[in-house]
Amino acid sequence: MLSDSVIGSVDALREIYREPEGPPLEKVLFALDEHCRNFIAHSPILMLGTDGDVSPRGDNPGFVAVADNSTLIIPDRKGNFRLDSMQNIIRNPKVGILFLVPGMDVTLRIRGKAKITSDSKILKSLEINGNVPNSAIIVQVQEAFLHCGKALIRADIWNPENRVANGVFPSPGHMYADHMKVNREKMEHLYVEHVTEDLAEEGRTILKDK
Repeated sequence: MLSDSVIGSVDALREIYREPEGPPLEKVLFALDEHCRNFIAHSPILMLGTDGDVSPRGDNPGFVAVADNSTLIIPDRKGNFRLDSMQNIIRNPKVGILFLVPGMDVTLRIRGKAKITSDSKILKSLEINGNVPNSAIIVQVQEAFLHCGKALIRADIWNPENRVANGVFPSPGHMYADHMKVNREKMEHLYVEHVTEDLAEEGRTILKDK
């Protein structure tokens, strides 16, 4: 039904979009500058794109260490043990990263190659509340650039009035249970217990059971 509308080549794509010029091309850096470093230092969350996947990584602002102008170190805090991103990196080291800073409409995009380290000295430097991560992701920066704010401006994402009202969604445990076709009450308890314990180990705010 849609086969005639599929664009199958870059040339065909460029028939409907003009070539970029000026700032979109000229702003690209091949190493981090002071603005990139400042952005990373104030960012509490990033989106990590790996081979056909994307996952969030969040922590206190500046949780990503900048070893030098070409090297980032992302701690792997305790998660769900799926290891999707890290398995992808082992198979294909190319990654894309999107850093966000609350209140900022522009984002910082990074392209590079990643590897996983278990170096004890590196991991010790990423310790939080006595908890040392099992591993960290080291990213060799190949490109870095600020992405214009149009998407976030359109979304009005930082506007407190746009926060979803209570009751629009059921609890995460409720939704998990429906996806898994299991008991909602038990899954809600398991979800809250799992998140609470992991956050408590790191000395963070604990979720309240609903």
